[in-house]
Formats: sequence, structure tokens, C-alpha cells
Amino acid sequence: MSKIPENLKYTKSHEWFKIDGDVATVGITDFAQHQLTDIVYVDMPKKGTVKKAGETLLTIESVKSAEDVFFPVSGEVIETNEELDKKPELVNSDCYTNWLVKIKLTDNKYDSLTPEEYKSYIGE
Repeated sequence: MSKIPENLKYTKSHEWFKIDGDVATVGITDFAQHQLTDIVYVDMPKKGTVKKAGETLLTIESVKSAEDVFFPVSGEVIETNEELDKKPELVNSDCYTNWLVKIKLTDNKYDSLTPEEYKSYIGE
């Protein structure tokens, strides 16, 4: 059974995000990191990258596959979790503490699932 914190928003592509003012902190869910298995590399976007919700944010590589992570909100990447450059496996140990990027919102329009909706979506 996946950990699904109640204070976060979720996407059908298995990102989580938390909005604080006009900044969204983004990561992948516990379900996603379990599916990927052992994460070996996170291909971080450059700071200043601007995209719309749904566009590709970055790629995570594991021993099993490489998967895209998507922008859950529209905005500009203002910070990346540099610890993951050296230790990408931290996402496996705690995907909610070890966020991927922070995005400055360009608008407040986004689709998200509540924790209950996400649990139902992944069949838990």
C-alpha cells in the first residue's frame, strides 16, 4: 500500500505537488517510485525552463526503465533538488521529502486529484 499524504495534490501521471503562495513544490508519488524500482539518475531541467501543465518536466531513470515526469502546473522552474544529482536513490527512500523541483506558477489553472481520488485511481 502506497503512502499518500493528505496535504498534497496528485496527478494521474503520478506527480505530487504542494502550492505555497505562487510556488509549487513537485515530486513523484510513492506509487511511482515503487513502479520505477531503483532510481539511478534524475535528468533535471534547467532553471528558467517555462512550460505548461502536462508538458515534460524531466526524466527519471531506474535500473528498469526511463520515465518522463510532467509539469503538474504551468510555470517556470526556479529551483532543482541538487542533492539528487549525487544521490538519485533518495527518491526511493522518501519521495515526499526528496522533492524534484520548485515551479513559480504562471497561472492558477491545473488539474489535480485529492488524496482520496488518487487512492482510488491507483486501486488502493
